[in-house]
Amino acid sequence: MNNNLKICMMLVMLLTGTLAVAREQSYILTSPDGKLVSNIVASSDDEISYDITIDGVLILKRSRLTLNRVYGATTSDRLPVKKVTRRSVDETVPSPFYRQAEMLNHYNELTLQIKDGLWVDFRAYDEGFAYRYRTDNDCTVKNELVEYNFAEDWQATVPYVRGFDEKNPTGQYFNSFEHPYITNTLSQLDPRHLVFLPLVVHAANGIQVCLTESHQEHFPGLYLKGTGIAGQLRGDQAPCPDQTEQGGHNNLQEIVKTRKSWIAQLAKGNETPWRIAMVARTDTELAMNNMSYLLAPACRLSDIRWIHPGKVAWDWWNCWNISGVDFVAGINNDTYKYYIDFAAQYGIEYVILDEGWAVNLKADLLQVVPEIDLPMLAKYADERGVGLILWAGYYAFKRDMEKVCKHYSEMGIKGFKVDFMDSDHQAINEFYYQSAELCAKYHLLLDFHGAHIPAGINRTYPNVLNFEGVYGLENLKWSPTDFDMVKYDVQIPFIRQAGGPMDYTPGAMRNAAKYCYAPVWTEPMSQGTRCHQLALYLVLDQPIAMLCDAPSEYMREPDYTRFLASIPTVWDETRVLQGEVGEYIVTARRKGSTWYVGGITNWTERDLKIDLSNLISGNANSVIYKDGVNAHRKGSDYHVERLNNITSSIDIHLASGGGFVMKVE
Repeated sequence: MNNNLKICMMLVMLLTGTLAVAREQSYILTSPDGKLVSNIVASSDDEISYDITIDGVLILKRSRLTLNRVYGATTSDRLPVKKVTRRSVDETVPSPFYRQAEMLNHYNELTLQIKDGLWVDFRAYDEGFAYRYRTDNDCTVKNELVEYNFAEDWQATVPYVRGFDEKNPTGQYFNSFEHPYITNTLSQLDPRHLVFLPLVVHAANGIQVCLTESHQEHFPGLYLKGTGIAGQLRGDQAPCPDQTEQGGHNNLQEIVKTRKSWIAQLAKGNETPWRIAMVARTDTELAMNNMSYLLAPACRLSDIRWIHPGKVAWDWWNCWNISGVDFVAGINNDTYKYYIDFAAQYGIEYVILDEGWAVNLKADLLQVVPEIDLPMLAKYADERGVGLILWAGYYAFKRDMEKVCKHYSEMGIKGFKVDFMDSDHQAINEFYYQSAELCAKYHLLLDFHGAHIPAGINRTYPNVLNFEGVYGLENLKWSPTDFDMVKYDVQIPFIRQAGGPMDYTPGAMRNAAKYCYAPVWTEPMSQGTRCHQLALYLVLDQPIAMLCDAPSEYMREPDYTRFLASIPTVWDETRVLQGEVGEYIVTARRKGSTWYVGGITNWTERDLKIDLSNLISGNANSVIYKDGVNAHRKGSDYHVERLNNITSSIDIHLASGGGFVMKVE
């Protein structure tokens, strides 16, 4: 080959490469403080990808995204960019009935307008990065590519779905979103076994990355799974149901028999969920991240004055096992009047009637068992300043929703605990928003059990106060003796709680020190100390907070119960003072001028110094509930201490599986 030909070929290659590079458009998006940077790339083949760097450390390398959509007879998974716009937002938004009264919403946004009426929004916060799609046309979404390519094969703490059967992989879409965490490197995660959100990747330099989502109104929820490739996670979503039938637990569930070939149908103006990567330099920063709430649509209710969070006396966990009474306890009027009297005596706002008040196997919430006179109980409770909440199976609630809400609202019922959705395909997620809107119409509160994370619906509909989506205390009625609930308790404030408030149901009065726990269905116990249970009311976000044990157990210790019942459930301010995922956490919360500080540990006993200098000015008085000297062997042992003239800090000893609560005025 002569030199002239070589030169020509080199020029052609160089020119071709230059044109390819020229067609690859790169857009830099930074957080308001400039420390989080994403390079968003629209490639020559109409593919979009992005990366994330924080403090100069590459966290997420180039990761692709796309939405495979059908417009009539046209199918496309390409994202040809038509126009680019930017904006910055710096505002304060109200956050009633939650961890603080208001939140700072400060971000920079980049929007790519796609040629067929699709928009891709990217937002960079100081605390993380998120993206979503919006559509200006009706379309069917066959699937979505969600890809996370981490810079290294770091470890991750993840919850697999429960009940994996490799012979029936689509059965994983039917699950209750409650399972303990495992920690493994990303490449070692089972690619057949779905992981639900939130999860945390433990990156370099102590950086934690929490993957979650917000605003699932018109779309299925997101699962992730390993691929066997170092550092990589891929998304997965439940296809829409085709044929369903009534069945499952007491005929109260909707069982999917066959599925469509697509995951969602979007109408003009619909949005997909935000894909969120929360990025925190410390574990305590992670526990304070508010992105899931902030990325949700603003409140759609014009009046929220009727919404009243609070404590709930709960019947199911303790199996209606009250004692010292002259009637047979159970699902009957006398038992519920006893619960109501207990709630009235201690200033507890609500009593729940859990499963059993409606006729079994009928899936009809208008058929009440003959042992229960609901109008009488509602009137009896109202006269004593207590509200009633009714448990409802999903299928029974959904099929007669308007009739049920109207009927029981007129009776004076204050809300519903709706249970056993156990899936998150598009129709289920639409149900959450439809039921929230309908319940708001009739001034009814909602607590969703058998559900995934709230994903911001509590901002859009503040009458939705709790979601489950957590391996809560109820599981200790049957979990094996080798299950470590105490460790789980110091994981969820950093991981599950990133998705919103949870229905964990603490408050056990039988407290098992290490190696003393056993599952007992009718008289269950907690793992860890009494003060560990008490501190969960401070550590966990739960606007509706259950008292899980029997009233007669609480009334044997009236001073303790008065203190427990007096702890608020929503706050003006929250700060996480100390903590480490899976080890311990200390949280401070303010209501008015009063601070409450609570902390829990795993099975490692600890001596902590709690700095109060940023919480109080001058001298303060406090009452402290802390582990007793024998709490390591008898979990119910605790000590009450009153201190005057506290000025700066206090030393606290936590027993193995222990905790403490401090009220500072």
